[in-house]
Amino acid sequence: MSYDEVEIEDMKWDEKLQAYTYTCPCGDLFQITLEELRSGEEIARCPSCSLYITVVYDPEDFSDEPPPKESVAQPDPVPAEVQVH
Repeated sequence: MSYDEVEIEDMKWDEKLQAYTYTCPCGDLFQITLEELRSGEEIARCPSCSLYITVVYDPEDFSDEPPPKESVAQPDPVPAEVQVH
């Protein structure tokens, strides 16, 4: 059982660690990397103690693949006889 559930928005990006972090009660930081998030991992572990948290996030937000392009319907051209001059 995890120590807590934490929204990814409540975590902090740590450039040095290249991981999202959240303060652990032991004083260290729970950590989860982008690679772990992209692979569907949802557990952030503390390197100093046995605690871990469940990270709540949308896996699509961390997908390797670019989002699909939305097709935009083109308007039908106005027939020449209807065009206003």
